[in-house]
Amino acid sequence: MILSGPEIKRRLNQDIVIDPFDESQLNPNSYNLRLWDELVVYRERVLDMSAHNPTQTIAIPKEGIILEPGRLYLGRTLERTVTRNLVPMLEGRSSIGRLGLSVHASAGFGDVGFEGYWTLQISTVQPIRIFKHIKICQIFYHQVKGDLISYDGGKYQGNHDIQASMLYREFKAKL
Repeated sequence: MILSGPEIKRRLNQDIVIDPFDESQLNPNSYNLRLWDELVVYRERVLDMSAHNPTQTIAIPKEGIILEPGRLYLGRTLERTVTRNLVPMLEGRSSIGRLGLSVHASAGFGDVGFEGYWTLQISTVQPIRIFKHIKICQIFYHQVKGDLISYDGGKYQGNHDIQASMLYREFKAKL
């Protein structure tokens, strides 16, 4: 079951935290999250799953920045979220998608107990100018049936910055 907008609001500061919260961003069954003022790009064209891939941070100026197809941009939500007893999920807004912009490659699924900022895997089908603090995606919540195992660790828990892939840590753990 997906929570309604009014139910999201009722659960604020209980099993849902959205900081900062602005009621104008509340939808019938989701909440719009905004884009932070920076992006991260990988420096190399060929990425290695088993190694740390160097990145570069790009500030989004007031006049916006043009994103190019064929390049992955990592962004971050302006809002920090905490979710207990629910499964948070992230999707792009339809108005953003209709411009050919995707906000996640395959990582729109959160874990019960996740705390932090959402890292967005932004790509576009044609050049597009984007702006900081735009409502870029929406979070919604599923109820969980059965015993809960809360996400209490991991590579991305409690993050503060845009997080590049840390898959390489899994390779090192197997050695």
